[in-house]
Amino acid sequence: MNIDRLENRLREYAQLMRLHRPIGIYLLLWPTLWALWLAGNGQPPRGAVLVFVLGVALMRSAGCVMNDIADRDFDPHVARTRDRPLAAGRVGLGEAVGLAVTLCLLAFALVLTQNALTVKLSFIGLALALSYPFMKRFHHFPQFHLGAAFGWGIPMAYAAVTDTLPPTAWLLFLGNMIWSAVYDTQYAMVDREDDRKIGVKSTAILFSERDKRIIGYLQLLLLGLLAVVGLLTGRGWIYYLGLFVAAWFALYQQYLIRDREPAECFKAFLNNNGFGLVIFCGLLLDFLPGTPD
Repeated sequence: MNIDRLENRLREYAQLMRLHRPIGIYLLLWPTLWALWLAGNGQPPRGAVLVFVLGVALMRSAGCVMNDIADRDFDPHVARTRDRPLAAGRVGLGEAVGLAVTLCLLAFALVLTQNALTVKLSFIGLALALSYPFMKRFHHFPQFHLGAAFGWGIPMAYAAVTDTLPPTAWLLFLGNMIWSAVYDTQYAMVDREDDRKIGVKSTAILFSERDKRIIGYLQLLLLGLLAVVGLLTGRGWIYYLGLFVAAWFALYQQYLIRDREPAECFKAFLNNNGFGLVIFCGLLLDFLPGTPD
């Protein structure tokens, strides 16, 4: 294989992994970092942080490839996805499967550096990641399944740092499922008409005209759960300031989706990166030595 062909294949693989659109990595990363910092009482082991950051990037990339494999017959019929490498025929099915397997094996190699509980939990995480792309065929709640897949790094982080799974881990996991339902419903609002035509199910279709109101209720529930997590873990005012700023991000998202314009709904989806970031910044600053409670 000559250099030009190799570069072309690598570009196609990078696009298949969505490396040009890292928003998914961020949305998977923030709750994982929340869990690491809470589990480590503000000082998670550096090795664990490195493993989980790399694991997030690898598993999100693998998830994108697996999603395109599952949707290879749907994507050519959706305006936003018809130019994806697999849908457009620029990458073969065998290549895509090989890439997904390689990424999963690399992620598993990282997990093997952690304790036995974390390794055991990783198999559940893999099952969630493998099954998620097919859920939109069977029910209208694939967004919550995505939340379970994206949030499984939370119990894994607690397991890696504390070798236990306390109630706080599951509250944070539940919060992430709700958050994923929020941003992935906003994302599904972009494709709602195309999805109706091809028979794909989503919360955006199920919620219909109640979508904005239900998203608002879910945002309130999420912020409430995060406040409870703060109370249970003894967090101080800076953490709650982060939640207050996050609430303004949620209000701005409501403004963006007010007319259900696809471009604005996509902006609302992207805005969730800021939502997750300010919560982590509040958590990070709250744990700094000398910070008053």
